[in-house]
Amino acid sequence: MKHHHSLILATDLDGTFLGGSQQEKQEFYEYLETQRHRILLVYVTGREIDWISNFLTENTHIPKPDYIIGDVGTTVVNGATFAPISAVQDWIVKQWGNANEQVKQLLGNEPGLKLQAVNPHYRVSYYYDPEELQDSTIKKVIDAGFDCIISAYKSYFYFDVMPKGVSKGPTLLKFLAEMNYHADDTIACGDTLNDFSLFETGLKGIAVGNSHPALVEKIQTMENVYYSPYPGVMGIWDGLKVYGKH
Repeated sequence: MKHHHSLILATDLDGTFLGGSQQEKQEFYEYLETQRHRILLVYVTGREIDWISNFLTENTHIPKPDYIIGDVGTTVVNGATFAPISAVQDWIVKQWGNANEQVKQLLGNEPGLKLQAVNPHYRVSYYYDPEELQDSTIKKVIDAGFDCIISAYKSYFYFDVMPKGVSKGPTLLKFLAEMNYHADDTIACGDTLNDFSLFETGLKGIAVGNSHPALVEKIQTMENVYYSPYPGVMGIWDGLKVYGKH
């Protein structure tokens, strides 16, 4: 069965869907709500599901997503019920193989890494010190059969050990395929390096105006990514107009 949404908006949260002034956000969110009959909203975020659930409960003016791809692409749930989308989640679980303790032991004494307080099921998350992090640490992760995503937001530096082949982009593609949604109708939006895999999918992309310089550098030659001069939600809206999807 094919679903016919004229737009599947797959967007990062911090700095992207949650970026902009209160007025800009209000205008964009109100616009989205008038279009919900044709727009499928998917959050694609590094945040964990519990955080998102609490955040939406406290901020009722923010549009509720139809689906959530959380934990940097390692958790996929229904946006209303928070029930796992098992076709995608089972694939992630299999890729990870219950490796949390293995990873923590592997990286226990590495310089420049500090375990984050969050304890997600299918990745291990650290803060890192850019002055101290060693290339050999990254090699250790790869050699052990995992992927590594490094990103920054404001003054925080994030180091995520991931299941091999799993991140925001691959999980979004798997989700679209399993749910029979059209890749052609999908637009992915982001602002930091952990969104780069969204743009690597070849899907239409929007990098918002406040994107991290490291991301901006990487998308220079990517024809599928529109780099908006506007930050946050105004960047998304601008991009939707450019793609004729508003």
